[in-house]
Amino acid sequence: MKNHNRASLAHQVGYALRRPGRIPRHLRRVTRNAWLRLRTSDHVGYYRAIMRSETARGAHSATGSRSHRRWLAIGQMQFDYLVRHGLAPGHRMLEIGCGNLRAGRLFIGHLDTGDYYGVDISPDILFAAQDVVADYGLREKLPHLAVIRDMRFEFLPDGMFDVVHAHSVFSHSPPEVIEECFEHIGRIMKPDGWFDFTFDRTEGQEHQVLGEDFYYRTETLVALAEKHGLRATFMDDWERLPHKQSKIRVTLPDRVAADALRTGVATVPPQAPAAEVQR
Repeated sequence: MKNHNRASLAHQVGYALRRPGRIPRHLRRVTRNAWLRLRTSDHVGYYRAIMRSETARGAHSATGSRSHRRWLAIGQMQFDYLVRHGLAPGHRMLEIGCGNLRAGRLFIGHLDTGDYYGVDISPDILFAAQDVVADYGLREKLPHLAVIRDMRFEFLPDGMFDVVHAHSVFSHSPPEVIEECFEHIGRIMKPDGWFDFTFDRTEGQEHQVLGEDFYYRTETLVALAEKHGLRATFMDDWERLPHKQSKIRVTLPDRVAADALRTGVATVPPQAPAAEVQR
């Protein structure tokens, strides 16, 4: 199914024939998204409006979870994966697109006080995140939650984070938003830190659906990361988990490159080693 173009007419007709009960919901989504596109000037504003609409229906549905049980399971999957890969108390973590803390509540509990930073473009979903902090007794862990308007992270200090995490963010982001993230993420990472992100992977033609869901080839994102002096590795072990998205890890090539990215001395991004795409 990784090579299906979900934006094609053939796919949409076939999907409708197989699942006729979902046609009314899809038509409502098409109408809503067209209206929101007319009222917003860029993708961030557009997707923020989508999140406002989804959050009004329920915070779990806004983060893509069909039920509270699924919300718990997906959060646990993300947490367990990063812990297996070395996330430990003493690390400082940034979660991009933290939503209503589906995984964040676990990261907050695991990390030392004050070491979790969650950002999102949606004020509405962060209101729900505040409720989760209270409901799960996490106030004393002093999590930092902030609304952002872009992927430049200008309010965050250089070399601050051991781990950066973005789950189901690039699956809703056009190329220019992803590139903006790659352009600036190296500055706020520690030299030996890492940045994990999931994405909707296609092995066929890249495409988007309603300006809301984006499907990329692995090599496209690897090349985009390399362009900004980053090293990208396809995380094959994530593929064995029960999740439809794929995962890439981005690291800084070496300490010298990290210093150049952080200080802005280099006028040209440092050359990264060939990306490791594990399949």
